[in-house]
Amino acid sequence: MWNSQGKSSGENGSPPVKTFGMTSAISMAGPKPDDYDLTKDLEKTLHPFNVFEAEAELNHRMEILAKLNTLVKQWVRDVSISKNMPEQMAEKLGGKIYTFGSYRLGVHHKGADIDALCVAPRNIDRMDYFMSFLDVLKKQPEVTECRAVEEAFVPVIKMNFDGIEIDLLFARLTLKEIPEDFDLRDDMLLKNLNPKCVRSLNGCRVTDEILRLVPNIENFRLALRTIKLWAKRHGIYSNSMGFFGGVSWAMLVARTCQLYPNAIASTLVHKFFMVFSRWKWPHPILLKQPDNVNLGFPVWDPRVNPSDRYHLMPIITPAYPQQNSTYNVSISTKKIICNEFECGMKAMDLIVQRKLSWKALFEAPSFFCQYRHFIVLLVSSQSAEDHLEWCGLVESKVRCLILNLERNLYINLAQVNPKCFDQVPSKTSSPFCSMWFIGLEFQRTENLNVDLTESIQSFTDHVHKHAMNIKMLKEGMKIEARHVKKKQLNQYLDTEFLRRERRHTEMMEIALVEKKRASTDEPTSSQPGTPQDTKKRMRLSETFDDSPRTTPNTSVNVIMDGDLDDGQDVGERCNTIEKEVTDGEKGGGDPTPQTTEVMCS
Repeated sequence: MWNSQGKSSGENGSPPVKTFGMTSAISMAGPKPDDYDLTKDLEKTLHPFNVFEAEAELNHRMEILAKLNTLVKQWVRDVSISKNMPEQMAEKLGGKIYTFGSYRLGVHHKGADIDALCVAPRNIDRMDYFMSFLDVLKKQPEVTECRAVEEAFVPVIKMNFDGIEIDLLFARLTLKEIPEDFDLRDDMLLKNLNPKCVRSLNGCRVTDEILRLVPNIENFRLALRTIKLWAKRHGIYSNSMGFFGGVSWAMLVARTCQLYPNAIASTLVHKFFMVFSRWKWPHPILLKQPDNVNLGFPVWDPRVNPSDRYHLMPIITPAYPQQNSTYNVSISTKKIICNEFECGMKAMDLIVQRKLSWKALFEAPSFFCQYRHFIVLLVSSQSAEDHLEWCGLVESKVRCLILNLERNLYINLAQVNPKCFDQVPSKTSSPFCSMWFIGLEFQRTENLNVDLTESIQSFTDHVHKHAMNIKMLKEGMKIEARHVKKKQLNQYLDTEFLRRERRHTEMMEIALVEKKRASTDEPTSSQPGTPQDTKKRMRLSETFDDSPRTTPNTSVNVIMDGDLDDGQDVGERCNTIEKEVTDGEKGGGDPTPQTTEVMCS
């Protein structure tokens, strides 16, 4: 096996080549003049999307973290004294705030939240954190919306600190003191540690290891900013919804950097799509050889754990205990992600040939123009505080509904839009309401009747039961699931918004025709350095998949609660949405859709 950041012997006595990751690089080539120009154009394109933060805003974040760090030290001291520790000893205990996620990677966008970790010495326990430190935070004038989520898989305190959202985890180490310059990368820190503390530490340890494993941090950061924006614009950025989260995208970009260590951002983005549009899943993504550590914590290993063999797109974290960061991926989300990789590759081929601008990479067809049938989840509450918690729970469970729908033999694809719409539709009495939309694609079968009652009821029962178990359920909390046809969307979404979506998609269709004409005039396959040329040099360990994907059409009737819907063709796209919106405005739309509702009281 090859060690990460090791050296492989060169051919014919040549000097050894430094490797980053599991394999040696595909290409050690440096940037050409045109690559620099493309990278400058990329950076200019990114600025209007607010992916860069102004220096004043960055300084504001640093001030907040410094205040939080001071609060932690003072809190550790005070709690220790209350436990009869001499004041002189308590002064030396320390305590520290660490950051991870996008902020630690240096790729956070304007207005982004901060993922942070509070590390305390051994005399401070988890109960202290979720009681006394929570009280300390609530007393701070800069802190609002402060709440504890102790029942989460990784327990967390959520708050708004002087305008910045912060998710603060907790870890208690088996150490007497926490020095100011303490490094969390030592695996032995995890020995005899509480599993909840191990999970809390994992974010920092993974982030730091990713930064250590990339050959050029600045090139990595600009490429990652690009990919994160692309993923968000295309609706595939959400770990909880079954897509990829921030750490997964970071590891994919880091792997690209390892394969092309001397490439700059524009080339890295192109190679990113080349590699992952053809990756042979479920072949795992690994940034390094897994550490040979055995402290008793479960690690991702399909040879040992049968359940790991069923993961569809494994991306393995580089710090012990190694985990699959994409275990939430389902059959539908895998199809969607792979399709977006392929579309991204086609766009990049034209961008590097100067036939498209970088802006085209961040344009995506409207989600609401892609499907004829939807399920809308409506989550409602009686107070803002209740609604914040209730929405968070439902959002974490939406992927369970996707899995339920995928089990239906007649459903080819169920795609959730990760965006939450905070609107109160007509005929909804609750003052606070949020919605998620799921697009449905059915099999090509004549006169198809599809009963979704069981799938919906199973999901709502699951959410209801979980809310009761964690004692979250309060009077007025509701979750409803409704089947909605495209022409009925104006009952839930602003008509002008739907018109803009339609116009945007029409413009994209025109651009697609122009791209096809351009590629016909000058085929990309004839260009040197294109994927067809580069693929020949790929190693066996970096395997790819060329299998085609199709999108079938059908006519269906959808049943919920035993009522028939006069279904329409799923394959018909945006050329009719203007008429449907207009019909809805004139009152010519369909009657109110059938509802499956669970009352939470």
